[in-house]
Amino acid sequence: MIDKLEDVERRFERLTADLANPDVIADSAKLQKVSKERASLEKLVETFRSYRKVLDDLKEVEAWLSSSDADEKAYAREALPGLKAQREEQEQALKLLLLPKDPNDEKNVILEIRAGAGGDEAGLFAEEVMQMYLRYADRKGWKADILDMSPGGAGGVKDVTITLSGEGIYSAMKYESGVHRVQRVPATEAQGRIHTSTITVSVMPEAEDVDIKLNPADIEMQVMRSTGSGGQSVNTTDSAVRLIHKPSGIVVKCQQEKSQGKNRAMAERMLRAKLYEIEQERIRNERDSMRRGQVGTGDRSEKIRTYNFPQDRLTDHRIGLTVHNLPGIMAGGVEDIITACRTHYQAEALKQQTGGGAGSQGA
Repeated sequence: MIDKLEDVERRFERLTADLANPDVIADSAKLQKVSKERASLEKLVETFRSYRKVLDDLKEVEAWLSSSDADEKAYAREALPGLKAQREEQEQALKLLLLPKDPNDEKNVILEIRAGAGGDEAGLFAEEVMQMYLRYADRKGWKADILDMSPGGAGGVKDVTITLSGEGIYSAMKYESGVHRVQRVPATEAQGRIHTSTITVSVMPEAEDVDIKLNPADIEMQVMRSTGSGGQSVNTTDSAVRLIHKPSGIVVKCQQEKSQGKNRAMAERMLRAKLYEIEQERIRNERDSMRRGQVGTGDRSEKIRTYNFPQDRLTDHRIGLTVHNLPGIMAGGVEDIITACRTHYQAEALKQQTGGGAGSQGA
């Protein structure tokens, strides 16, 4: 591990020198590439340097144990446990930082939320989960845009598509995909009985042109008038766009903008993300067929979480986590749950890497 880390440190130092190179500074594309790679290595190099200092301190303190000086021996015995704990902590941190990176972690996200079983109550909960993620995005400083939304019959939503843009979004959101179940007494329930409803959440990394090329011949575009609130252009101009990808049968729709051209561009982003997700799933299926049965995949077909309002309890079934304070969570306080999921799957990835257990979804 040390040899690998020293190679990384040398690469980091070369990149740092490149940032002062006039040729690199003059080439904006190259400068951006160098800056991005250096930034991706900075945390690892900083941790390695701290780790190396702890190793040096340990070596020195262990030598003092053999000293003829009583004070040096006493200091060594006192300092040794703390230094060993620091070494173990930083070794663990380095192992996590050395895990293979998910190439999608820094991508923006297209988030889809759909009402499932439960009728109007599912639609109401779908809207509440949408608001939960929008509030969480606001706390994180992410930019959120609603691309398309179909209202439900009782004020909720049948489905909604949102783009989230910012730093490290997919790495935070990728474990949110799946079936979210709600248990509570609906407002329309006269006898106070608890109902169970479900929604599905899909988190897709936004694909770039280099990831997925769209063939214009494969796409059928339909235009229609926008629906819902949104200003004077609603129901007066054919600005809403529906794209049909003929080879896959995927249909996407966008009516956010007044301009048909802008709506088409956004619809193409949605389509590209869906096609990219299909390709990524195909790769995962081929590579991880055994792992899927052992630890789950986060697919929307799996029930991942239950929100039990009468008991003020949220349970994530994949990692065995139970927390309370549902009002705070629905107000956007989902960070602790997301962190717990990420930590769990990082631990699974470490087990796989060291041969100590089943695989994971990726760190």
